[in-house]
Amino acid sequence: MFTERFMKNRRGILLERGERVRLEAAIEDVRTLHPRMTLVRAGEPLHQSLFLIEGIMSRHMDDGNGRRQLVAVHLPGDFVDLHGYPLKRLDHDVGTMTAATVAVVPHSAFDAIVADMPVMARKLWFATMLDAAMHRAWLFRLGRLDAIGRVAHSLSETNARLFSVGLSNGRRFVLGLTQADVAEICGLTHIHVNRVVRTLREQQLCLFRSSLVEILEPQRLAVRGQFDPHYLYLSDATADPSRSERSS
Repeated sequence: MFTERFMKNRRGILLERGERVRLEAAIEDVRTLHPRMTLVRAGEPLHQSLFLIEGIMSRHMDDGNGRRQLVAVHLPGDFVDLHGYPLKRLDHDVGTMTAATVAVVPHSAFDAIVADMPVMARKLWFATMLDAAMHRAWLFRLGRLDAIGRVAHSLSETNARLFSVGLSNGRRFVLGLTQADVAEICGLTHIHVNRVVRTLREQQLCLFRSSLVEILEPQRLAVRGQFDPHYLYLSDATADPSRSERSS
């Protein structure tokens, strides 16, 4: 199933088999995309939403000089622009950061799901509320943490999200992003992130080599980034990724 990672391991909010089958049937197309592609422009009418199967995507806004500000990063298992279903247009752009595979779901299919399956409709609503919770954490990260804290929080969150869908073992995962990408996510310069990565390595907290991230001390990294996964609404089994190796 293309949507097997959607709403996986979320506390109290899981799709039943019939709901997942209905969502799969709603997929109109599956597309393979190149890195750095803009798929949705701010203000354009929307008639479909994108589900991310593989890769990393972002939502972002440009200032008057064309400089990009990221406002969200999406990982496999996310509906990237589900909020576009009720809004019908977005106030930001949507694009790929890496090569990606997406499933396209027309809004007419959501109309039918909402009409026929009100319980599932509430679960789709929950997904948009989860996006909002992560956005609030994003604002906290950029507004209150220092450079090391921002990177530590971002990597801790990414690890938790990937662990919940089976793409991290709790300490190691393939990120597919460069340090320049991390700098953009954290509102820092590339040079600053390079220094932060070196500091995290020297403090035996985290290694970031090429596209591979290895978190040496998940709890210490989380403390340094003031990361608490409560806003991700993960199931108890996936709320603490480091638990997987402590129990093995």
